[in-house]
Amino acid sequence: MKFADMPVRDALGGILAHSVTIDGRSVRKGRRLDEALVSEFLAAGVTSLFVAMPETGDVLEDEAATRMARALAGSHLLVQPASRGRVDIVARQAGLVTVDTVALEAVNGVDEAVTVATLPGFEPVGEGERVATIKIIPFAVPATTVSTCIGLLETPALAVAPFSAWRTGLVMSTSPAVKSRVLDRTVSVVTARIEGFGLMLGDSVRTPHRTPDLADTITRMATSHDVVLVYGASAISDRRDVIPAAVEAAGGVVDHLGMPVDPGNLLLLAHIGSTRVLGLPGCARSPQPNGLDLVLGRLAAGIHVTGADIQAMGVGGLLKGRPSGVLPVAGSRKEMPAAIVLAAGRSRRMGGRNKLLMTIDGVPMVRHVVNALLSAGIAAIRVVTGHQASAVRAALAGCPVSFVDNSEHEAGLSTSLKAGLDALPASCGAALVCLGDMPAVTGPALRSLVRAWQGSKAKAIVVPTWNGRRGNPVLWDSSFFQAMRRVTGDAGARHLIGEYGDYVIEVAMDDGAVLVDIDTPEDASSLVMADGEADRGKRER
Repeated sequence: MKFADMPVRDALGGILAHSVTIDGRSVRKGRRLDEALVSEFLAAGVTSLFVAMPETGDVLEDEAATRMARALAGSHLLVQPASRGRVDIVARQAGLVTVDTVALEAVNGVDEAVTVATLPGFEPVGEGERVATIKIIPFAVPATTVSTCIGLLETPALAVAPFSAWRTGLVMSTSPAVKSRVLDRTVSVVTARIEGFGLMLGDSVRTPHRTPDLADTITRMATSHDVVLVYGASAISDRRDVIPAAVEAAGGVVDHLGMPVDPGNLLLLAHIGSTRVLGLPGCARSPQPNGLDLVLGRLAAGIHVTGADIQAMGVGGLLKGRPSGVLPVAGSRKEMPAAIVLAAGRSRRMGGRNKLLMTIDGVPMVRHVVNALLSAGIAAIRVVTGHQASAVRAALAGCPVSFVDNSEHEAGLSTSLKAGLDALPASCGAALVCLGDMPAVTGPALRSLVRAWQGSKAKAIVVPTWNGRRGNPVLWDSSFFQAMRRVTGDAGARHLIGEYGDYVIEVAMDDGAVLVDIDTPEDASSLVMADGEADRGKRER
């Protein structure tokens, strides 16, 4: 590919290397110069352009990224449409990511122009969650580069191993020192954990912490369950301890004791025939991440786990703290989130008009936002009003929403956020925080955020992206509501996304509507809605 400053008439077929402003609008770099665009530049008086000219044998960035993605993506993955040299690969269903690290390192070593970034291997993901992104750095690359990269992939380097509903039994040993309420809590936490991985709780039994009693119970459980979890009244400290001895007395084999993961060191891996048996560490009764999750997730995805696999978990095995109440595993929620629509602002850059009341195709802007939420199936919608509250209510007349008046809206966005949070139902599991000035976001886009939250408990903040840029609205798990309430001033909760980055699910969108908000009269006048969706050119700006 050659770069040159050349007369506009000679630039036909080239790629605009720098963005150019004509007639008050920006023509983005990366645009292919066809006859219509060349004529437009000439009519605007532009005489020369700095362009990139593809050479014989070059593959344009979008095509190169798409070829790479299709070669990389294995089972249960979906290749998204390319844009500006980037292609995202997302999960078709919940499961564990599997990665051929050696192959991907080889691909990334071919040429600096080709980059592949993925989630770590064995990371739990929900449906629609991004697993990898391929980015071609220049506007085009030689076809030989693409073919060399693809040639290194004898088989797809990425896949998702879906979770299976294995029947899972729970055995808890008892002693006078263990209170009944501790065991009750253990059942609750373990149930949530295994359901998060798509497993199904079968029988849950209690038996004295003695080898003969445990052996009899484990024997019975192994005949009717795919996985048996054993939680002891005392932590396992040796292969000759009560629980390992009971497994062996039941005809089982102890495969490994201990793991280089903290919390979770005292985990036992065993089997009785085809039934896998796990002796649980004491931390298993906590919802916080621990070594059990690393093993249980693989078993749920049908991935065989050996003692060597456990010994290899040490790098990254020092697990960081997590916000309390957030479960660390991927699973499935049934309920729908609520929504908060922030509609209290003064629209200071709109020249005295309330932008939320401006009509786009005859519909007030804020009503477009509410309509999208309703079409996504969200029933609990709280609209926070402040400036011109009565007019905003009138613009939403007939909509099944609840209004929350924020008398302190002049103090900044954080006050509206807190007012909306305080008005949510007590049982609310999550909330979409929506800006009232983003009328181009559609119901299908919102549904994709909801599906990602419903399909994954591994991470609890769902963020839409377009071309690698994060947008709005953001779906927040209720575990973060208290942290959101601590936000002050004229700011939302955006900084919390960075603070709790381990919990972020990025969902790639089909267009750039999640980046488009309306701040000025020019923004509003250039947005054209068609069949409820914004003009694509505006949405991809």
